Amino acid sequence: MNFKALLLCFFLSIGFTFAQVTESINTEYRAEREKVSNLVHTKLKVDFDFDKSQMNGEAWITLTPHFYNVNELELDAKSMLIHKITSNGKDLKYEYDGEKLQIKLGNTYGKGEEYEVYIKYTARPEEVTQQGSAAITGAKGLYFIDPLGEDPEKPTQIWTQGETEASSCWFPTIDSPNQKTSQEIYMTVPDQYVTLSNGLLKNQTKNSDGTRTDYWKFDQKHAPYLFFMGVGEFSVVQDKWKELDVDYYVEKEYESVARGIFGLTPEMIGFYSEYTGVEYPWPKYAQMVGRDYVSGAMENTTAVLHGEMAYQTAGELIDDNTWEATIAHELFHHWFGDLVTAESWSNLTINESFANYSEYLWLEHKYGRDHADAHRLKEVKGYLTPSNELKDLVRFHYNSREDMFDAVSYNKGGTILHMLRSYLGNEAFKAGMNQFLNDNKYGTGEAHQLRLAFEEVSGKDLNWFFNQWYFSNGHPKLDVNYVYSEEAKIVTVQIEQTQENIFEFPLAIEVFEEETPKRYEVWVDQKTNSFSFKYENMPKLVNVDADRTLLAEFNDEKTAENLVHLYKVGKKYEDRKEALDKLINYQENEEVFKTYENALNDPYYGIRILAIKNIDLEANGSKKAVKAIEAMAVNDPKTLVRAAAIDKLFILDGGAYVDLYREGLNSESSAVKGSSLTSLYWEDKEAALAYATSITDKMEKESLKDALIPLFIMDETESEMPFVANNLIAGMFFTQDKEKANTYKSGFQWVASSSNEEATQNLVDSFVQVGNQYKQYGVDKMAKQVLQQVLAVKNESDFDNKETLVNIVQDGLTRLE
Repeated sequence: MNFKALLLCFFLSIGFTFAQVTESINTEYRAEREKVSNLVHTKLKVDFDFDKSQMNGEAWITLTPHFYNVNELELDAKSMLIHKITSNGKDLKYEYDGEKLQIKLGNTYGKGEEYEVYIKYTARPEEVTQQGSAAITGAKGLYFIDPLGEDPEKPTQIWTQGETEASSCWFPTIDSPNQKTSQEIYMTVPDQYVTLSNGLLKNQTKNSDGTRTDYWKFDQKHAPYLFFMGVGEFSVVQDKWKELDVDYYVEKEYESVARGIFGLTPEMIGFYSEYTGVEYPWPKYAQMVGRDYVSGAMENTTAVLHGEMAYQTAGELIDDNTWEATIAHELFHHWFGDLVTAESWSNLTINESFANYSEYLWLEHKYGRDHADAHRLKEVKGYLTPSNELKDLVRFHYNSREDMFDAVSYNKGGTILHMLRSYLGNEAFKAGMNQFLNDNKYGTGEAHQLRLAFEEVSGKDLNWFFNQWYFSNGHPKLDVNYVYSEEAKIVTVQIEQTQENIFEFPLAIEVFEEETPKRYEVWVDQKTNSFSFKYENMPKLVNVDADRTLLAEFNDEKTAENLVHLYKVGKKYEDRKEALDKLINYQENEEVFKTYENALNDPYYGIRILAIKNIDLEANGSKKAVKAIEAMAVNDPKTLVRAAAIDKLFILDGGAYVDLYREGLNSESSAVKGSSLTSLYWEDKEAALAYATSITDKMEKESLKDALIPLFIMDETESEMPFVANNLIAGMFFTQDKEKANTYKSGFQWVASSSNEEATQNLVDSFVQVGNQYKQYGVDKMAKQVLQQVLAVKNESDFDNKETLVNIVQDGLTRLE
């Protein structure tokens, strides 16, 4: 499963903190669930009651004792109605408390004997109250989206979400990651709907009542949380990898861009098959996009579910497929997570750390190391918060299993694998992964087995690495100082670890007298280490952690001259970014400014954007730099760079580039078009608004919303108020830009004090949805406070439709109860 860092920004921005951060850690040891009976096969027959948001089910569950004889069976079955339980045609006695089914088997079974239990039941997901993963309130397993077709803007869909232990909300099972079972599902649905499940669609039978029964069969074994059902009106865009079916299930309006979003999937399958040495092991690969999904995406075996954030327009895809890393992440789970599954949630690193690092591996393969390193740096920043420093990667003590889905299991874990790959070498790292996968395929794994696999392949002892990175917490915090002895021509690098736990690690240090460095490999293992290196000419730069692989915080005060040289000789993305970030306030220095000018031609587009944003053209501008940015606004091969250049030219001299803005409105790129529209607004407001209000295509409007909404707010364009109201939450909370946030808050006041019923309804609906979805973090309380403010404003108004407006808001408050 993949979660976006923006969620954390949202919670922090509204003043709420994570409960698991502030509470003391539970002292209970979180062991692997004991295996009494093992799942062998699960057969389901289901149909859906759309009126009640319930599912009628029959389950045939085949099991075998793990070792000891059994005469009882305990199954997870949450909030169900149990109608009948039999075995071999005989009714079985049972007890049920709404969570666990305790079944008397009426016989004793020994190791190696299989037995089958039949259960007729009704799943009632709306009755489920358990906590869910990350931001999920009430992990009800089975989700009915607009089941009665009452929302004209939303299709009717059904989808399931099993992780962590919510599959038992829609079928009885042993809901634990250390169980593996094959499966078959008969799904009866209205005939207009498409279905998706794990494995292969074996046949479809049309029924006399206008329904159809689809039979999906999956012969290999996987964990219960990976079971999936998806139902809805989807276009199925077909693709291939070798002879393997690769399908994309999207709503009709996104059919034309489905390949633009997901079309690299076959190449990803080939790359990961080669990199792990284990060819993709499953019979198909399908991806579906579901409405109102409670997370980012989920790696259900052969049937991945993505949230709506996956949807992008053609114009957005020209700029950047923002969902590509997530697509890679969920695919790689089909090796780490699906083929080999974490034996317990304490060992979630087996699943999520590898999936996180797979994003780096794919981006490096497809786009080069600069792009992968830029991605890694964002992941590291997502981890570097004080609350994460106290958490072990492998965590046997936690308050809730859901707490494991955090920036330690994901971001830090992926970064640790990057360090391991650097230490062992790429080929040994690949071989170690292969060893681990082959040793444990279709089974489970833990960190100790991972260590043993890498040790067996490499011949190296790795206890030191795993003890500090997997079974402990924190990371190095390093003060780095340089002492030069010109007489002895020696530079001494002093490294002090300021954190409590002392780490040991290899470190590359490069000493640059000119452009070619002398490279030294050292080992840091003390609170204070000193390393001395001889030189002939005074070094222009000493670069510590030259490989940029160590997860650490550095206090390393390089001089401006050092940083200029760092940009000049730095081969890594982090080298050049560090130089530009730290030189921003020294651009009156001629050499520093030349560094920014050179960066405008950097081979990596991310550095070019950084240089455009930070170069000080007003104070130190040169005709050369201005000409370069003018050319970039028109000709740069990356449209995101062109958009950044347009923004910069507007700041420099907005009125001089009106023709450029007008031309930019014809671009196919959403970024270029959005920057051009925003810039044009301040020079020719009438023309910009005429263009903005002429956009009627829903997808185009959505792709340009970041540019359109501020314009509509500032102009108070009444006809666009409903569109604005739909999108206010993101701009108010999901941004680091204070000016943008203030604009959106003004938009909120505009909508709240208006008589526009549609806009009021959209505003209320958006806060209700977010409040209920993130209730476990107290966001519902924030939403209530906001809507109570809106209610007060409506009550104080003298609008003719005051009663209707008040009722809309009061209904929203009721829905937040």
